[in-house]
Amino acid sequence: MTNTSVWKRYLTKKFALIKEEAIQDTYTEIKDAAILNGYNLWIMAFAMLIACIGLNVDSTSAVIDAMLKSPLMGPIIGLAFGMAINDVPLKQYSLANWLVMTIICLIASTVYFLISPFDHSTNAVASFTKASIFDILIAFFGGMAGFIGIIKKEGTKVLAGVAVATACMPPLCTAGFGLAQGNWVVALGGLYFYLIICLFIGLAHSYLAGLLATTKHLTVPYNTAKRCNGFGHCLYL
Repeated sequence: MTNTSVWKRYLTKKFALIKEEAIQDTYTEIKDAAILNGYNLWIMAFAMLIACIGLNVDSTSAVIDAMLKSPLMGPIIGLAFGMAINDVPLKQYSLANWLVMTIICLIASTVYFLISPFDHSTNAVASFTKASIFDILIAFFGGMAGFIGIIKKEGTKVLAGVAVATACMPPLCTAGFGLAQGNWVVALGGLYFYLIICLFIGLAHSYLAGLLATTKHLTVPYNTAKRCNGFGHCLYL
């Protein structure tokens, strides 16, 4: 056996992603995270409020706390996973919940900033108005790490770290601040930041789910899956 073969076997063993839970359990976990009611709705409301306060008073700790608590990644992951397994009901369900969550947070944050006595822009607000290539890379690789955290048992800490890195809630609240102030540059900048982060999180999850062939052993209840072409995927995203 050559040295090359030994190293290849060693590296393959070390970097292999062994599924630690049943695929059906992973599917259930993803679907539950995309639900917009009960616990997720309350968590989203508190995360939105914390993010708004953090942006208002330029508090980094409050913004990070909102990132940790935000449930906005749930529908994004559900939509991406639905694309990977061609599950139409999951895609529609996740997309609808993501749109509703986004609209609720945008309206609620706008109302907050309209009644808040602190109406000046802060460094925290400015930091979420322009998405750079590094923010895109963070979202993409953070999305990959998030998917690995989902298929791994006790992956909560991984998901918490990904939530901080990808930061869905603060840019959406930044858009609300811009709307409240009538500043379309800030509003559109925050909304663009939010959408580009969601896009690359979804792409990363969908890509990695397909790469790991998670669909081969998955039996999805009421699955009316249909093959989607590239245009269809882009349209959903």
